[in-house]
Amino acid sequence: MIDFKKLADIINSNQSFLITTHVNPDADAIGSEIAFHKLLNSRGKNSRIINHSSTPYNLKFLDTDDVIEKYDETIHNKYFDTSDVLVALDFNRSDRMVSMSRAFLVSKKMKICIDHHQDPEDFVDLKFIDAGYAATGHIIFDFISRTKIINLHRDIAAPLYAAIMTDTGSFRFERTTAELHRLVAELLDTGIDPTDIYDQLYDESKLSKIKLLGKCLSSLELIANNSIGYMILTQKDFNELRAIESDTENFVNFIISIEGVKLGLLFIELKNGFKVSFRSKGKIPANKLAGVFGGGGHLNAAGARFRDVSIFDMIPKILKEAENFFNNYSEG
Repeated sequence: MIDFKKLADIINSNQSFLITTHVNPDADAIGSEIAFHKLLNSRGKNSRIINHSSTPYNLKFLDTDDVIEKYDETIHNKYFDTSDVLVALDFNRSDRMVSMSRAFLVSKKMKICIDHHQDPEDFVDLKFIDAGYAATGHIIFDFISRTKIINLHRDIAAPLYAAIMTDTGSFRFERTTAELHRLVAELLDTGIDPTDIYDQLYDESKLSKIKLLGKCLSSLELIANNSIGYMILTQKDFNELRAIESDTENFVNFIISIEGVKLGLLFIELKNGFKVSFRSKGKIPANKLAGVFGGGGHLNAAGARFRDVSIFDMIPKILKEAENFFNNYSEG
């Protein structure tokens, strides 16, 4: 169980905070950052949000005050040494900060991590981590609810709702409980508009994203007696369609929406290396498969990154490992 009193004590006894999240942030990452930033401001604290990646266009509506800064070492490195507390939100491995990792790690300031993923790396002073939560935004909301550190208001409720709604797959994933719905009802009671939030997140896609989805779906292949599916996107695809990496959010879910498919992999070529998104159904541990390649995540949603290696050299090896993994799991 997370020690919320300890977290409250850290907030109350420090004045300045630097908040960051993982590369290619999703709505849970951005929503949690904005909510935590506003929470700190409500307590009279100073905070900055500095990220490796730019905020995806469909999430910019969460940053109503335009406070999120894109990391530039010549501008921002000083804040890693002058802030009282460094806050890692929605990730638990230091390499997920990419260009910011070194500045974060070498700082002598207090470091904390608030997260809901499994298998955390030991790179902070204090961990506020519980994989039983549906989202990092869920943790922050529960923290507010239990400690009464601030009065919940609409400006904080909106990013928290976006965080929880997206990380639960619009309230359909395993951790969607009756208790969670009751908590979300409190967010709605602040007057936020769930229809507008959903529209901003999912119904304002750029044409380039829709074309990229078409390209992605056209690459779909099934193996292992149609139990495993995979898709591939290359840098050529992104360049031709003028699409960006964050456009691929949730593409992998189309694979496991196919009847009979239990495990899905999406291969995305990057400028340096590539990444793989893993999705699974039931009790098949996608995070354990990702862990074979140095990645991680949740039971049914995980990922891994590969640097300085060719995507096409590795795809056959990863698919072979996935098939062996699936067969061994099925036999077990």
